[in-house]
Amino acid sequence: MRKSHPIRRVVLATAATVSGVVLLLSLKPASDPGGASAAGAAQQGAAAQESPQGGAAAAGDSTFTGEVAQTQYGPVQVRLTVTGGKITKAEAVQAPTGGTSTEKTALAVPKLNQEAVAQGTADIDTVTGATYTSTGYQQSLQSALDKMKTAGAAEGSGAAQARTVTGAVAQTQYGPVQVRITLTGGKLTKAEAVQAPTGGTSTEKTALAVPKLNQEAVAQGTADIDTVTGATYTSTGYQQSLQSALDQAGG
Repeated sequence: MRKSHPIRRVVLATAATVSGVVLLLSLKPASDPGGASAAGAAQQGAAAQESPQGGAAAAGDSTFTGEVAQTQYGPVQVRLTVTGGKITKAEAVQAPTGGTSTEKTALAVPKLNQEAVAQGTADIDTVTGATYTSTGYQQSLQSALDKMKTAGAAEGSGAAQARTVTGAVAQTQYGPVQVRITLTGGKLTKAEAVQAPTGGTSTEKTALAVPKLNQEAVAQGTADIDTVTGATYTSTGYQQSLQSALDQAGG
């Protein structure tokens, strides 16, 4: 049998090594894992900027998307961007396309968007040659405006909603005193004693003092109120519980 030459074995081993290296290089991912992660994070960040109504919105902006208005040539739907209670952007997220509709939409929608922002109402001019699109735009715009007003009213009523805070019980020589206050729009609008001394002359003194203390608390808006003559302990306990309630309310 013919023996292989040593030099030939070296050449074959070298070729095998080179082939292995080439194969490993071909299996290396084409993209950098770190780069892919960064891209993914960037996409997630962009997605987080999407408003619940759809479309990108800057921080502090709100978007309101009107109902779809069906027209003879296709649906029309308007989305508004509101900043600080003012319409800063209007756009048609749906509009007729196909045939001449595409051209009419391209002509009409920018004008309608501009008019909607300028007027702040759905009482905008119809674009000549795009009557159906204009009418549908106005209908969807009005729907978006209605949603905007509803959201504003809800926010306003929330700000003015009354809330009650009850102070801690103040123990006095003649019994406990506890005050509950009502705040509306951050202002103290009502004060009442939910506990006060009773029994014997304490009942009479409470009946005399508490209404005055309640009135004074509302008038002053603080616990720095006058002591009612003849009801010193009740007055002191009232002031202490009132201060506790104000502290809880942040006032």
